[in-house]
Amino acid sequence: MTVPAATAGEGVTVRQAERADLLAVYRIETASFPQPWPYDAFECFLGEPGFLVAVDGKRVVGYVVADVTRSYGRGLGHVKDVAVHPDRRGRGVGSLLLARALFVLTLDGATSVKLEVRESNHRAQRLYESFGFETLRRVHQYYDDGEDALVMIRELEP
Repeated sequence: MTVPAATAGEGVTVRQAERADLLAVYRIETASFPQPWPYDAFECFLGEPGFLVAVDGKRVVGYVVADVTRSYGRGLGHVKDVAVHPDRRGRGVGSLLLARALFVLTLDGATSVKLEVRESNHRAQRLYESFGFETLRRVHQYYDDGEDALVMIRELEP
């Protein structure tokens, strides 16, 4: 499934990720997380509808990786990774990426979406809550450094 690009505020466009975006995505990942994904993890998602980048001009300023798994006849969406370049945070890029990812997951058959977020990442939690995500449970020591994760979920409308 190819999803057309979406444009919103500040001239930022969201489109599917391309191979040429991977280095910028990886740099945002390493600037954003204490335990970043390796570069080749992003390569595995190339061509997937839920691997999206936010672009300002030609510069990648954020990304999201999401997919759908079929379980008991239902599609469960999973937002696996989302990050915005540190100098673009607080300007709606994360909201734009998340909105587009939810749209893509719905098109791909998801009826609900889950994600994991660090217990200490209150900014991300507020973003997810603003999109209707609710905390389902806590997973103790989910991250390699021992921090707990909150599993959040949201039902989708067809």
